Amino acid sequence: MIKVGYQMPNFTFPGIAPERLFEKVAEVAVAAEEAGADTVMVMDHFYQLPLLGPPDHEMLESYTLLGALAARTKTAKLGTLVTGVTYRNPAILAKIVTTLDVISSGRAFLGIGAAWFDVEHAGLGVDFPPVKERFERLEEALHICRAMFRGERPTIEGKHYRVQDAINSPAPVQAGGPPIMIGGQGEKKTLRLMAQQAEMANFTSGFDEIPRKLEVLAAHCADVGRDPATINKTSLSTVVQAPSMEEAVALRNGFLNARGLDFETLDEATQAVVSARLIVGDPDAVGDQVQRLVALGLDGITFNLPATGHDPDAVGATVRTVAKAVG
Repeated sequence: MIKVGYQMPNFTFPGIAPERLFEKVAEVAVAAEEAGADTVMVMDHFYQLPLLGPPDHEMLESYTLLGALAARTKTAKLGTLVTGVTYRNPAILAKIVTTLDVISSGRAFLGIGAAWFDVEHAGLGVDFPPVKERFERLEEALHICRAMFRGERPTIEGKHYRVQDAINSPAPVQAGGPPIMIGGQGEKKTLRLMAQQAEMANFTSGFDEIPRKLEVLAAHCADVGRDPATINKTSLSTVVQAPSMEEAVALRNGFLNARGLDFETLDEATQAVVSARLIVGDPDAVGDQVQRLVALGLDGITFNLPATGHDPDAVGATVRTVAKAVG
């Protein structure tokens, strides 16, 4: 399960042409693994997200990339944070993740959620149904993927998906199939599905909301007779680390300014919302913030480095800080 998960959400690297892009991404992934990341993840998006850059910034298809990274890495678990259920037929998704598990010798997991980025759906001609239907699709997809991972050859006639004697050969390397991570923060639907279906839960809420999310997840687990300790619980953070606090603040401000946000002029409430998802500082400050975050009841953290993720040395230094803090 995940204690130190490094996510790569950005593939626009200074001075890197397309023909060199994968080599740079692989270099960063290997640096994270060698520094102590037990998991390497990528987003499952096709356009860049608004707070990370303009939509036409580079974005690599997630599972093609993960398959290639499986050949470059050795120990890190590999998956998405997280796949949008709308993007792929779930039976085909089960085959894709199983193939990743085979290529990586048993290091794959299925990260999945209800999807949300309407812009890329519209741009690429992918149906973006209302939220109620997306969650119906997610629940059906989880049943299909789980059954195929277990080699059950399911026949399921769902409201949105159907399979008939679905074959999944070769079988996953991991007994019972790759573990399933559900990502999100919705308390009524997402956290209920985490309790019912997932081995891993990743919260995308602010740090101040995590204690409540854990309480709600525990209540859903009680409803289905499950020990919440059987679910690996992490939260997604953005980390900005530099040798000094002043340098880290400058990096944070530069990153936000590039996206049209001037942190220093934001009102106090907006600063609090932004800060509730950021870990900023020198190694000692970052380590302290990570320890306090995990102490809320998490098993580990997942994090990205949009300000410094193009620099393998900076990635390695931050991963070492986080790994030491998590313990």
